[in-house]
Amino acid sequence: MPGVLTVTRFEVRKLRAQRRTYLGLAAAIGGPLLFVGALAVQNGAPTDEPFGASVRSSALAIPLLMLVFGSIWLFPLIAALVAGDIVASEDHNGTLKTILTRSVDRGHVFAGKALVAAAYASVAAFLMVVTAIVAGTLQSGFNPLKTLSGTTVSATRATELVFVSLGVYLLPLLAIVAIGVLLSTVTRNSAGAVVGTLMVSLLMQLIGVLPGLGGLKPYLLTEQFNAWQGLLREPIDTAPIAHAAWICPLYAVPALIVAYLVFLRRDVAGG
Repeated sequence: MPGVLTVTRFEVRKLRAQRRTYLGLAAAIGGPLLFVGALAVQNGAPTDEPFGASVRSSALAIPLLMLVFGSIWLFPLIAALVAGDIVASEDHNGTLKTILTRSVDRGHVFAGKALVAAAYASVAAFLMVVTAIVAGTLQSGFNPLKTLSGTTVSATRATELVFVSLGVYLLPLLAIVAIGVLLSTVTRNSAGAVVGTLMVSLLMQLIGVLPGLGGLKPYLLTEQFNAWQGLLREPIDTAPIAHAAWICPLYAVPALIVAYLVFLRRDVAGG
């Protein structure tokens, strides 16, 4: 729709002018670079983590390990940086009234903002994977990868699996984005929405490790960050992926609907 595309282009230009945009991207790129740098100067490997034992033998283990580490706080934070600010910044700067009084439908404005927030998180994750593969190739070589089942797949096949894994990884990440957009819309406070989004993610991780709450773990959004690991088994285990495919919308869709309804009813008089 032309209105959504117009808002999207405008939001992209705004992101280019904001420092937090580059902070998030720098974190996504810097994470694998720091990890590969540590491998170059130190012995050993994080063997207790999935693919940790393979990081010195195949570059393709590095982006997979970074997906594991990144789900703890890095990618929730990157997602929150933009999603938590995307609506609230308009209230802070007093520009929401100007935007909504133009000949642009409110629904188009909301859709454009949500799309840009989702695209930003996706681009950051993609940059992390590409950086990890390139830097890891220089350190560990572009070699076949040992799967979680102990079998070995070719480097070409492993590369395909890495990027398909990234696609699965985006399911819970985009749900985090939706929560950030909701908090950004409801709180009208960028800092509160960014911190709140990260706290929601950390709280779900805490619930997942508390004794007596194990029954909730399969339904926690943060647990779905591990679903991609089913792709790295022989044969491929699609059950966790199918589970994540319906769990993640249970978080994302209501969050977006509530945010949308609040945005439609937003009173911008005097602000």
